[in-house]
Amino acid sequence: MLLSIFTPLLEFFTTPDKEWSIVTMPFMVLFVVFFAVYIWLNRSRHTAMLVYVTAFSLFFAFKANGLLMLLLPLTVLLSWKLTELVRQSEGRRRKWLMFLTVAVELLPLLYFKYTNFFIEVWNEMTASNFSPLSILLPIGISFYTLQAISYTVDVYKGRFTPEVSLLEYAFYLTFFPLLMAGPITRAEVLIPQIKERKPLEEKLIYAGLWLIIVGLLKKAVVADYIAQYNNWIFDDPTGYSGFEDAMGILGYSLQIFLDFSGYSDMSIGIAAVMGFQLRENFNFPYQSLNLTEFWRRWHIALSTWFRDYVYIPLGGNRKGKIRTYINCFIAMLLSGLWHGASWMFVIWGALHGLGLIIHKANKWWLDKIPNTWYVRFLAFFITFVYVAVAWVFFRSPSVESAMTLLGRIGSDFSWDYLPPFLNTRFVWVLFLVLGYALHGLRKRHASSLSDWFVRSPWLVKLLIFIVVMQLVINFRQDSVQPFIYAQF
Repeated sequence: MLLSIFTPLLEFFTTPDKEWSIVTMPFMVLFVVFFAVYIWLNRSRHTAMLVYVTAFSLFFAFKANGLLMLLLPLTVLLSWKLTELVRQSEGRRRKWLMFLTVAVELLPLLYFKYTNFFIEVWNEMTASNFSPLSILLPIGISFYTLQAISYTVDVYKGRFTPEVSLLEYAFYLTFFPLLMAGPITRAEVLIPQIKERKPLEEKLIYAGLWLIIVGLLKKAVVADYIAQYNNWIFDDPTGYSGFEDAMGILGYSLQIFLDFSGYSDMSIGIAAVMGFQLRENFNFPYQSLNLTEFWRRWHIALSTWFRDYVYIPLGGNRKGKIRTYINCFIAMLLSGLWHGASWMFVIWGALHGLGLIIHKANKWWLDKIPNTWYVRFLAFFITFVYVAVAWVFFRSPSVESAMTLLGRIGSDFSWDYLPPFLNTRFVWVLFLVLGYALHGLRKRHASSLSDWFVRSPWLVKLLIFIVVMQLVINFRQDSVQPFIYAQF
């Protein structure tokens, strides 16, 4: 009897799982056990709590990556030690140590993520035929690499001055809610909270639980369900009508938002349940009236990272209009390349860079247009269509496939397909309409819902949680759709 229980447990703790994430049932069950011990340690044993959470985070990394997780503690050790040398140095030595540290932090990302892309580019440039290498991309490497770089640069520039122990830094860089797909969190936000010993607040725990519930609805119910149809469209756009292809683009635009913002909600929610307050990562981005506003609302952690560590160091808007446009374009190209080692991501970044340049160049006269409701609607419509078309290049496997999909919409679009589409895909359409309608809420309305949940009786909270979990189970597929941004 004991062996029948011990063997599955041993297998669970020693075997990686490619579907492992914070939305899976095994994680949720394990987190309940983890959290019970965490509460006890958090009350009076601060150092033990830091060790405990860091160990759990490394286990989380092992479940997702297998032995590739060893790259994470190695990055922690090298990044912390070299940044401490930067902190203690002065003059030119300090500057060169900073460059060395950033290079060391970047090197694993460049190797694991971009080696084959560089080989492909080299083959195209020189007509060579070097074979691509068999390289597995460690999950989360893009996120903790940028987080490590931000810490090093902030220490170098004096923006973050507190002394940080190796244990505190290990907690910061391996913190499991952020490990798989961010949001990228600055040292100034998380490390002071790591240093501070404080009891858990009931209000923050319930606010975190609300974010977890919202995140589950977004990711595990709506995004995963509508993904099935979207995948069919992008895999074979010629097999469907222009109307159906257009629905696929609308579906994917909603899917990628709900998928990633849902993960961010759950990450921030789990951190809140543990007593850590993180900054929001999405602020109703599809309500934007221009691309500049869109990037202030979409993936805020990434957009501000590229602003502070790429755009501004390049000169920002301090060296004239032409240089501003070039800096903006470079930042968006690098943002696209960060998402994946593919020309499709570079094209996506270039489209957003071009769109931002066009908006900045015309802002002087756009600001003079009367701020009426129909002007705002037109601005919203143009922005959303541009973003949605750019998503086509983000999702499609090739330029030819993307152009085929867009071409089908232009040549074979008819509203006659709407009635049969509604009949055959009613739930999909219902989720699409509800998803976009709820995205139209004002931020104050979303905050009011959260406040209501926090104040509601525990029985109401329990019933809401049970209903959401039942929805997750009912709409669950044979295998959970992976988080889109986990691959980056």
